Amino acid sequence: MTESPFLPLMREGLDPVAELGRRRAEEPVSEFSLFGMKFWLLTRSDDVRQVLGSAADFSTDFSTLADAAIGVEALAGQQDPGGLGMSDPPKHTRLRKILTPEFTMRRLARLAPRIDAIVADCLDAIEASDQPVDLLPTFALPIPSLVICELLGVPYGDRDEFQRLSNSRFDFMEDAETLDSVAQSLAYMRELVAGQRANPGDGLLGMIVREHGESISDEELGGLADGLLVGGHETTASMLALGALLLLRSPEHFALVRDDDTVISPMVEEMLRYLTVVQVAFPRFARREVVLSTGQRIAEGEIVIASLSSADRDAALGTGLDDFVPARRPVSHFAFGHGIHRCVGAELARMELRAAYPALVRRFQTMRLAVPPEEIEFRELSVVYGVQSLPVTW
Repeated sequence: MTESPFLPLMREGLDPVAELGRRRAEEPVSEFSLFGMKFWLLTRSDDVRQVLGSAADFSTDFSTLADAAIGVEALAGQQDPGGLGMSDPPKHTRLRKILTPEFTMRRLARLAPRIDAIVADCLDAIEASDQPVDLLPTFALPIPSLVICELLGVPYGDRDEFQRLSNSRFDFMEDAETLDSVAQSLAYMRELVAGQRANPGDGLLGMIVREHGESISDEELGGLADGLLVGGHETTASMLALGALLLLRSPEHFALVRDDDTVISPMVEEMLRYLTVVQVAFPRFARREVVLSTGQRIAEGEIVIASLSSADRDAALGTGLDDFVPARRPVSHFAFGHGIHRCVGAELARMELRAAYPALVRRFQTMRLAVPPEEIEFRELSVVYGVQSLPVTW
């Protein structure tokens, strides 16, 4: 068994993780110890699909793991009354049914004009700024934050503070400032829910209050809202920044997005697969002994972690998946997860990406990196992969 502080997740820029490729070929299921926990790391798509797709065999609710090993308490402590990610049926089913209708294409369509306007406002601010400009705080971070404000119905007067609180919650090493922002964010969500209870607005929270009333508690509603912030802000921001970096490193791809409206949808799907910014899925433990598709036995109570980034490069899904091919036929990727915990906001994220990339390259047709590509620094110790900054000029 390997003792590793960070798993074999250390990417080098946009290149695939060589160690994950080796394990996928030679040792698809390997045992690790991390922060006092023992677990199995899954690297092949068949195993990942099996584990993520079987809530009957694998649970994300660590509060039910009676004889918790050292370290499992930390996972159980992440439970949130309305959190979908670490809950099981029937609770998960009830909450998901409340939330899912708000993410139908019909209801999301009302956000499309606001997404376009948010993107345009960000680009206006960039254009008015001195160069070089960092696209992370001016483009990648504010777009999803403001879209979530629109989705939830956050009052306009609160939006600057909301963006400030939209802080990283996925770093392996959380500092005091990050933990304080998390606490403030949760407190704000409680206030937002109380306001929507008293005076339901037109956003998602107001709709849920009107349609479901007392069948969902304030704690659950606040947990759902916080889960949407956690799941939809940093992940989409990382995709916006890394996707922009891909385009800036390739004049050919940059020109494709600028000149041809038909390429953006397949290119976004390929970006999602190729980048897979959420590198691993929520940990799960086996409810009973399970034999994986590769033949590995997982004993009852043992913990598994699925490498989504490895599964998305598995040759079982297609050929040449270590390469970025914008015109590739769609691959059934794991960028949004799989099974009952698949990202409920997947289509909203796609809408943001499809709107933002063409708008960026058409507004700034001579945009380029302000530093050599090798000087771009990446967030290497984060479950959500991304850049530290993305300086550009034009």
